[in-house]
This record gives sequence, structure tokens and C-alpha cells, in this order.
Amino acid sequence: MENVAILGSTGSIGVSSLKVVDSLSERFKIVGLSAGRNLDLLKQQVFKYKPEVVSVEREEEARKLKAELGGKYAPKILCGQDGAEEVSRYPKNDIIISAITGINGLRPTLAAVSSGKRIALANKEAMVAAGSLVQRTAAESGAEIIPVDSEHSGVFQCLAKENSRNVKKVILTASGGPFFRSTREEMKEKTPEEALNHPRWEMGKKVTIDSATLMNKGLELIEARWLFDLKPDQLDILVHPQSVVHSLVELRDGSVLAQLSPTDMKIPIQYALTYPDRNEGLLPSLDLSKIRALEFYNVDMNKFSLVKLARYALEEEGSVSIALNAGNEVVVEAFLKKQVRFTDIFTILEELIGKHEKSKVNSLEDIFAVDREARRMTRNLLNNRI
Repeated sequence: MENVAILGSTGSIGVSSLKVVDSLSERFKIVGLSAGRNLDLLKQQVFKYKPEVVSVEREEEARKLKAELGGKYAPKILCGQDGAEEVSRYPKNDIIISAITGINGLRPTLAAVSSGKRIALANKEAMVAAGSLVQRTAAESGAEIIPVDSEHSGVFQCLAKENSRNVKKVILTASGGPFFRSTREEMKEKTPEEALNHPRWEMGKKVTIDSATLMNKGLELIEARWLFDLKPDQLDILVHPQSVVHSLVELRDGSVLAQLSPTDMKIPIQYALTYPDRNEGLLPSLDLSKIRALEFYNVDMNKFSLVKLARYALEEEGSVSIALNAGNEVVVEAFLKKQVRFTDIFTILEELIGKHEKSKVNSLEDIFAVDREARRMTRNLLNNRI
């Protein structure tokens, strides 16, 4: 049996991860769970999987969880960032699934990487904000990082038996989100409800909005740079509305490798858990005869200008990607609260990066200092519009 801890167990990736573990119960056992404030779902998970250590966001939830468990079952219950980090470092862990959304997942992810275990990485912000630090820590600890994002999992699978010097270009695919065929003018009036109606994937709210703006794909470019040690000119994006091809790898001899699968996150999650093995999957086989066409389009950088900002951050490295990620988290939250329009996400972030003073980043403290300042600036820009 291999012991698994899940950071972000009540989120979309966490719930899918537990379904995968259920299907492979003879091989995997849950020993740690970390969640936010969804206490009802976490309580169900705790009763079902009986982990040895559990963490929640606040002390209030920790006290409530202890009371509701009522002595029937008593895991170690922790709270806050320290609690999530302790779950990451739990000595019995063999695999840690890092699925906390946003910059809040950085410290627990680094804690997991420092433990030297396998990390199934679904927290892209850790690589966007601290890719160099994460990879340096992994090199020191011997940790194995396997991506869970469908696109990066596809790249990982394509590159499994390839020499890195043969790689000419890595192409990530994007569904285009719900507004791919809308004009920029039409996008102005789009509501959170419309933006959350993704045509292909079921995801958490923040990443679904990022998919609608294509920021998700911009962040994934930065993540891929660090995951696969690639140069900016080796990375590209194609809009692929069918979401069947998750990534393409062009080799220097002209060959192009592609990874195809149904649109369900349980596939890359299972691969990250079982690698290099492959177990029977949970989904029906992909029937290509039922797919009329596989379409691919270049990204319209004028309409989806956040991809242009992400490319700028990719070239500059340092503090720009941290500021872009931080500002995006703030403005997406404001959009979900209906405080700004959909296209304000673009204009506010363009203004933020225009005002951002670039700096070198050498430590975790530097990263969080840039993050805090970018959030402050973004809130000021929001206040000018609200």
C-alpha cells in the first residue's frame, strides 16, 4: 500500500482524486487530508477514509470538526498554513497531491517537495510564482514532481521516452472557454454565471474564470517553462475547442507527438499516482469515430490579451509572473462578486503590469513581498472602478 495525502481535498481536484483512490483501494490509502472551510464535505471524507492527520483553514473549523467527530474517531486535527504544511510533511506520506488553489498552496507545496516524496502537482501557482525555488528544492530533496494539469500531464507523457535535446516546441491546447467565439465588445456584458458555464471541463470557480479569460493557459505556459526546463520560444498555445488533444510536442526531426484522452481530470490524476504503471481507467474509451473534427486555432492576442501579459512575464521571469498571478486572483474574486465587468479583468491586469516595478526574487520572503504589493495595487485599481 502507498500512503496518499491530499491538499485541497474538498475542491474539484481533491474530490476527483478520492474517486481515483477508491478505484485503486488495493494500492492506495489516504493518510492525510487538508481542506478549507467546506466542513460538511470534509467530515464525510474523514469518516470514510479515516486519515491520521487532517487540517482545516481556521481554528474555528478545527474546533468544530473535533466536536462533530465526537470521539468516535480521532485523527490529529490542525489548522491554517502551518497545519497544511504539517499534512504535507507527514512522515507516512508516499505521495502528496497538491491541489490547493492559488498562492495559498505555495507553502504546503514547498513543504511537500522538501519531504522528498512524489508530488502530484495540481497547484500551478506554485510553479508560476516560485518555479525556480520549487525545482531547486526538489533537486535537493530528491522529490519527484508529476503534473496533474491535463496539458502538462500530456506533455509529461509525450516526453517520457524522449531526450530533451530533441524537443523543438511544446504546444499546450486551450478549449477557448465559453467566449471563444464572442467579440471583445460582447464579452463586456458577460456575467459570472455565463463565464462559469465551461463547454468542456468541470472545475473550481477560479480556474473556470481563468479558462474564460485564457489566463489559465498563460499561467500554464509559465508553469511548463519550469516543469520541463524549456525556453520561452519553445512554448506555444493553440485553441482546440474539442479538448481531445491535451498537448503536442514537436521534435526537431519534424515529428509531432500528441496526447489524447477524454476530458476528465481523473485520467491525469491516476497517471500521477500510478506512474510509471498504468491501471484500468474509470472512463469509457475515447471513440475517435464519433468526433467529427479536431480544430486548432491561434490565440487572438488582442481579444485575449492576458496571454500576451503571460508571455511578457515568461520572458521577464522574476517578479512579473508573481505580480500577474496575485493581481489575477484579486480581480477574479471581484468579478465573481459582480464588482467589476468581465473585460475589467483584462484592463486592470494590463494596468497593474504596466505599473509594476520589476525586481529579482531570491527567496520565499521576496515572493510573498511581491505578492502582497501586487494585491495592494490591484485593490487600489479596483477601488477606482467600483
